Amino acid sequence: MLTINNLSKSYGDRQVIHGLNLHIPDGEIYGLLGANGAGKTTTINIICNLLKADGGEVKLNQQPISPATKKLIGIAPQENLLYKTLTCEENLHFFAEIYGLSRETRKKQVPETLAAVNLMDRAKSPVETLSGGMQRRLNIAVALVHQPKLVILDEPTTGLDIEARYEVWELIRQLKHQGITVLLTTHLLDEAERLCQKIGILKHGRILVEGSITELRNLIPASEILVIQTTQAAAAIARAQSYGFTHRRYGNELAFWLPEQLELTEILARFAGINIEAIARQPVRLEHIYLEVTQNN
Repeated sequence: MLTINNLSKSYGDRQVIHGLNLHIPDGEIYGLLGANGAGKTTTINIICNLLKADGGEVKLNQQPISPATKKLIGIAPQENLLYKTLTCEENLHFFAEIYGLSRETRKKQVPETLAAVNLMDRAKSPVETLSGGMQRRLNIAVALVHQPKLVILDEPTTGLDIEARYEVWELIRQLKHQGITVLLTTHLLDEAERLCQKIGILKHGRILVEGSITELRNLIPASEILVIQTTQAAAAIARAQSYGFTHRRYGNELAFWLPEQLELTEILARFAGINIEAIARQPVRLEHIYLEVTQNN
């Protein structure tokens, strides 16, 4: 569906995209992760033909990007593109008309799209009366009303409570079931871990690594992560190194990569004589992978 080859873009002397390569097949949810300034927004703007690249190639559905390919894309930006005094259906009719849908097509697509995001019962409600989660779903509906092939979701659950977040996650899964390709940007790593078939980590305009969460876990040679609280960090690190455990600092947390899962009694025995105040055992998660990749490249 989306293919990017050797993409580059600079703003004056500052190069923000460096030979970017990316391929997202039909019906896949792809998570594009990166810190602010990594190049995500610039990449999205180029895909949407809102910004001209300096070099490289972008194809949608095997077509080079152009004004004609805009109809293949739906985008739900981080800030809701909604008119709050208009109703849900009025908003969708407005954006559907901008997309060029005929009156007859709009009559069909607006209620179908509202139903798809579970807002049909709020069709006549002004946006300002909706909850935050409902507004996010309506924002995604705006991106869907013209039946695009690729939907770009930029931070779709930022600022939502956990219940509303689950609702949006389920909607994103439904898009995949309908065969829609999704490019998802998010700072919530558990969101990417739950939803995405493939994840790419972007830094300074380059994809550092990409793959499924299973493939990315292979970048950290550990069966699990051991996090401890201790007043004797140096002694704990030295003891761990004697057993071949790699240590890392995740913020204020002292962590060790265990090459194999150990019983708690065995872990305590290996740190005998060191004041251990608390121990937590964690699976290798995307946050560990992300920090390892971005801090060492």
